Amino acid sequence: MAYQTEDHETQYCFPAINSSCIKTKRSTHEYNIMYVFFSLLSVWTVFLNLLVIISISHFKKLHTPTNMLILSLAVSDLLVGLIIMPLEAIRLIETCWYFGDTICRLFLIIIGLLLSTSLSNLVLIAVDRYVAVCHPLLYPQKITTTRTIIIICVSWVCYSAYNISALISSKTTSTCTGECIFMLNFDWKITDLFVSFLLPCTVIITLYLRIFYVAHQQVKVINSLMRSGKHLTEGSVKRKSESKAALTLGIIVTVYLFCWIPYYSLSLTPITSKTSVIAYFILWIMYINSALNPLIYAIFYPWFRTSVKHILNLSKICKPA
Repeated sequence: MAYQTEDHETQYCFPAINSSCIKTKRSTHEYNIMYVFFSLLSVWTVFLNLLVIISISHFKKLHTPTNMLILSLAVSDLLVGLIIMPLEAIRLIETCWYFGDTICRLFLIIIGLLLSTSLSNLVLIAVDRYVAVCHPLLYPQKITTTRTIIIICVSWVCYSAYNISALISSKTTSTCTGECIFMLNFDWKITDLFVSFLLPCTVIITLYLRIFYVAHQQVKVINSLMRSGKHLTEGSVKRKSESKAALTLGIIVTVYLFCWIPYYSLSLTPITSKTSVIAYFILWIMYINSALNPLIYAIFYPWFRTSVKHILNLSKICKPA
């Protein structure tokens, strides 16, 4: 994709166009290293999240409301690795956008949609864990698999409409041909800050503070029963399991928020050449988060490790039983 002028000094994204952006020169060695790294990262992200999707979709015992939310999160993470990472890597390495204005707008809509739905899934997971830990008797009645799937679908549709509306009202800030940059106006920036970050984060943090307090109290009661030699009821064992699940999902939420907070903090500052480099670094931290979630499942969820073994051993997963 590298185009070069006759003097072999200045490179342009589109040499035949007078308004073409200037292309950053890189050595062949640098090109190769960057393409290999981002290709492996993209493949790794897709592969890990595909394992999560197949695990939850294939095994009926995993068809629970909580796992449906994890499935939705895995779908958005998979699409980040399949669509966002490759295109974003090309734009970063080539320092040019070769796919036209229409694909640029569509690309920005998809970025906004996937990042928004990821945070939306984390809000729904927080609500799910709150009801499971703090109101265990109401959980089977209020939180069902069917209701969860409906809510997930509504969330995807609403955020799709929101991101399309935001981009339609935005304007291009491209100064030359070969850029893919759109700026939201001030009203949309403030709205997006509240809708896509502050409000969801406030809900998540508030619910998890309550969850961890209640879970801590429940574990203390269960441990005291065990020390006194009393037999644990099925409800006590289940509450301990729900508390452990809440802790695991809390780790996922914490990691996600640490990746998001720097990005939104930087988005409020004026873009300069220096902040542009920092923005790319922070943006890729957010993308890498899509590869971290399956690793957290692998560390904390025995069901995920077991299902992965069955998936990789095709002779077992293909059996009707």
